[in-house]
Amino acid sequence: MNEHAQNSYFFTGIGGIGMSALAQMLVAEGNTVAGSDREESPVTEMLEKQSIKVCIGQKAENLPEELNLLVYSDAVPEDNPERTAAAERGIAQLSYFQVLGRVSSGKRTVAVSGTHGKTTTTGMLAKILHDAGADETAIIGSIVQDFGSNYLQGHSDLFVVEACEYRDHLLELSPEILVITNLEWDHTDYFPTLAALQSTFRKAIQCVPKNGFIITDPQNPNIQPLLEGAEATVIDYTQESSYALRLPGEFNKNNARAAAAAARAIMPNILESGIVDSLAGFHGTWRRFQFKGTALGGVEIYDDYAHHPTAVSETLHALREKQDEKIKAGGRIIAAFHPHLYSRTHDLLDAFSRAFIDADEVVIAPIYAARELDDGTVSSELLAERIRAEGVSARATDSLDDVEKILREIAKPNDTIITMGAGDIYKVADAFVGE
Repeated sequence: MNEHAQNSYFFTGIGGIGMSALAQMLVAEGNTVAGSDREESPVTEMLEKQSIKVCIGQKAENLPEELNLLVYSDAVPEDNPERTAAAERGIAQLSYFQVLGRVSSGKRTVAVSGTHGKTTTTGMLAKILHDAGADETAIIGSIVQDFGSNYLQGHSDLFVVEACEYRDHLLELSPEILVITNLEWDHTDYFPTLAALQSTFRKAIQCVPKNGFIITDPQNPNIQPLLEGAEATVIDYTQESSYALRLPGEFNKNNARAAAAAARAIMPNILESGIVDSLAGFHGTWRRFQFKGTALGGVEIYDDYAHHPTAVSETLHALREKQDEKIKAGGRIIAAFHPHLYSRTHDLLDAFSRAFIDADEVVIAPIYAARELDDGTVSSELLAERIRAEGVSARATDSLDDVEKILREIAKPNDTIITMGAGDIYKVADAFVGE
């Protein structure tokens, strides 16, 4: 019997994409799971359909009488009412990544990491392996359209998981195979410098066993020095062929290369034709270059999770290439951006100011604070000013409602709107296509 079975878990912040996948995994292993979140979302709705009880609003009385462990996300502080109640009752508490490390123990773990593309790469890899009959379990950082979930239940000892470096969470895992898609300075509230971030990845690389594999771009200047002394075999995913995809952009071609290289390391006898067919049929994930529909008299609406300057820049460039015919007909690319975290916006401000060069209009929502307080050093207005200095029309707003109002005023037929960011900006796209 699984060591985690027959326990009662409560997830504070169960609507988080990783939290919700882990909740599904624990239910599949025979546990009782419930949870709470601040508001409803597509993720909480998905959980409810699977008969996982989700309380909207977080309060002490949400905790069930029989409870072995409270699992919390990084966004949930220690003084959260549910965590306080659990502490008063003497109920053990662990973070999402601590539990993830425990449930992955003893499994053949494949950890997909990197600054950009890890969600899509994890989804692609899970689909390749699933189509090849690997019967793996997978936890993915978004809802994969091909599975209808961010969780794939398997019965083998193979465990594919998207791994995040924030607060050294990556080091909770003990992967046999480590995928590093790329590496740039991010999570600046925790990693004060690129070197600090590299230190975490160096430790992760050193933990991969001699019989394991590291799938990466060994020529990447931010990765190359970290590979010195690695015991595992290093595989250069950039040597993979370019695969035909439904998804646009060179970055998605690289995601596919990384997924294909990882699949070969896991299943050496996998057929090339199987990889080709699987990747060609991959439909993508929620909030990753997702086409939402057409609204406002012919305006195409897209949504993307991009919240780092490089991701913003590459996504807009790919969208501009994809919409070339509409642009030739006078259409514009309108980006509605929701900056995520004061620290990231402040520390990467110069890069953000240059990231919107492929947009014709930029509408900026107030910075999504998440776990941070506003220290007054950065604002959406400042970012808009810096974008305008780069020659792109940009304006800041006071709310998501204002973003929607402005988009309705300025959008014309042949235009394309893309909502971007790790916060709630996707709700603006949903409002348009839900009419």
